[in-house]
Amino acid sequence: MTTFITFLVSTVRLGMTLLFGATGEAITEKSGHLNLGIPGTMCVGAACGCVAESIYFTSVNGRMIPVLAVLIPIIATFIGGALMGLIYSFFTVTLRANQNVTGLVLTTFGIGISNYMIAQVKAEAYTFAAARKYFTAGLPFSKNLGWFGELFLSYGVMIYLAIAVAILTSIVLNKTRLGLHLRAVGENPATADAAGINVTAYRYGATCIGCGIAALGGITFVMDYLGGNWEYVIDSIGWLSVALVIFMAWRPSFGILCAIVFGAFYVASSYIPGINLQTKELFKMLPYLVTIVVLVVTSIRDRKEDQPPAGLGLNYYREER
Repeated sequence: MTTFITFLVSTVRLGMTLLFGATGEAITEKSGHLNLGIPGTMCVGAACGCVAESIYFTSVNGRMIPVLAVLIPIIATFIGGALMGLIYSFFTVTLRANQNVTGLVLTTFGIGISNYMIAQVKAEAYTFAAARKYFTAGLPFSKNLGWFGELFLSYGVMIYLAIAVAILTSIVLNKTRLGLHLRAVGENPATADAAGINVTAYRYGATCIGCGIAALGGITFVMDYLGGNWEYVIDSIGWLSVALVIFMAWRPSFGILCAIVFGAFYVASSYIPGINLQTKELFKMLPYLVTIVVLVVTSIRDRKEDQPPAGLGLNYYREER
């Protein structure tokens, strides 16, 4: 029973890390931008958050205020991700570069620049042993509620934030004028432009905000899931997040459950006794295989609500309207 609860907790922690990336990419794709730079964005976001935490830790000689120890890296991470979104938008909207190529270049750039940023920080500083506890601390009374408290109330602030952001995003996309305009831009930018909607502003805004949210998955992976240690595998979590967008059919609220399923597939091999390394790697392939199956099924069913925005991946040329 204890092992099963531990497995579920680990599943949720990894799943909500993926949810940040998937929610951010869903916002971006709703505007018509297919941003394959999410893995690099998550790397840069995580590096910005870690460097900011290191600077804060050093400036206060380790006497950190818990709220600031969490808030400062979150803000730095979001800004770092938003800047990556700004670069992507500049190339694809202003310069009209190919979206797929731009995204892949940003991923390569993001991985490289994040490794450089972390290399500039002393090893003692970016282990973040002191800061980690503020990210992973659950509700104070969770330990008194047995398995219920451990399963639902023992997570750090980023896990609950991921759920809140996904729910809020769904509300904005489906219940507000802002969301209606954004979806119109993604479906048919020419029609949206004719209706007076500023396509350029919406694509810039959605991409920057989406990348900022996706970047939060990077700092969550480092400070929560990895326990405050930097590992050069954040980009793999980014690719899982991109796959998750398809699996959740561009619906962030539904993505909460889908992210848990992805997390379960990914960590399951660590809780199966006697499993060899090759089989573990096969288990980590399951999220991608399931995504392919879902993609095939949704394509056959051809339901509009399960399809990506019609204008996804296509640059808009106003003079051709």
